[in-house]
Amino acid sequence: MKPLEGISVIDFTRVLAGPTCTRILAELGASVIKIEPPSGDLARAGSPTADGVAGYFLQLNGGKRNLCIDLNWPEARKVVFDLCTNADVVVENFRPGTMTSFGLQYEAISAANPKIIFVSMSGYGQHSPWSGRPAFATTVQAEAGATATVLAHYGENLHSPANDSSSHADLYTGLEGAIAVLAGLNKRASTGKGTHADVSMMATMLNVNERLHAQINTLDNENNEPWALSAPDSPLFKLADGSLVTLITSPVWSPAFSRYCTMMGRNDLKSDTRFLSPDLRPQNYEHLMTEVRSWMHTFRTFGELEAQVSGAGGLAVGRVREPNEALESTWAEAMQPTYEIQVGDRSVRLPKGPWLFDGQDSGALSPAANQGAHNREILLESGLDEGAINDLYVRGILREVKSS
Repeated sequence: MKPLEGISVIDFTRVLAGPTCTRILAELGASVIKIEPPSGDLARAGSPTADGVAGYFLQLNGGKRNLCIDLNWPEARKVVFDLCTNADVVVENFRPGTMTSFGLQYEAISAANPKIIFVSMSGYGQHSPWSGRPAFATTVQAEAGATATVLAHYGENLHSPANDSSSHADLYTGLEGAIAVLAGLNKRASTGKGTHADVSMMATMLNVNERLHAQINTLDNENNEPWALSAPDSPLFKLADGSLVTLITSPVWSPAFSRYCTMMGRNDLKSDTRFLSPDLRPQNYEHLMTEVRSWMHTFRTFGELEAQVSGAGGLAVGRVREPNEALESTWAEAMQPTYEIQVGDRSVRLPKGPWLFDGQDSGALSPAANQGAHNREILLESGLDEGAINDLYVRGILREVKSS
């Protein structure tokens, strides 16, 4: 039995943050109904595709049943409102005010279903001065200081300013949304009452910034040590066989410098006047790295390096791998972190949830559904009869896209 079996979720989300949250809930065993408009989730327009279906959509929307219904119709809003009144959880990531325009806001649903856990994800929160602003990961990362942190980190190594390669604000907010659901369910178990959680991408990005304490306060750093245990400054090295590796922490950081010297068998560097302090080591960084690189080139393979440096008192080391290489590793062979689905005549591999509960992983999710694939099934379960469902189809309120 999965942890969230028996929990029902009505999912009004689209694109990335919200679908990440509800995919996590599905992986944990919840029954998720995705409410999708006839115009479709924008994620369906992503590239690349398998048999015409966006891989982006497949990765985010497995394990969910699909109700494709036009909420611009009052009849549709009544149908969906009734689904919410019988659900445990509602998740949405519309711009603030959209759910109210549909009559599906927390206050309305909780009046009919006081036990509802209602999670709203947005760029800047439901009631902030910026609530009405459009928000995507890159824009929120810019506003929250994350982009400035990236630019400062790379400094002169960047030929021109560039955004990060990942949509952190969306992904982290999806995780925080799932945490909010779990917290709400636990609160309900104690009080019998539901709750409304307001999760913003802006607050999330500030919360997950491990350097924020140093960026917004005047703190003591007399010796000018690198920030945050220097993990972001961990250097990359090329071994004799051409493979790229990283050793955790920068040799500028005093505790790491001592360990580097010991591993290299170069305790003489500890008394080298160029490297005596964290103030001096950045000034003589290229000289220091020349010594380290010379030592790194004595290792023919990653295995040789790891055997020497990863023992007691050593440092963690990682080989730079492409995702396909990671999934060909002995770790992946043992842990089986992906599953396969069939999309047309194509086999597509997707990531599982990262947990093992009592040694069992989250397993495979059913493939992401076509628009309206479960319309009739869901509405019959809700109490509508075949005649009423057929009428919704005839009037264009329901849409169903058949597999090609």
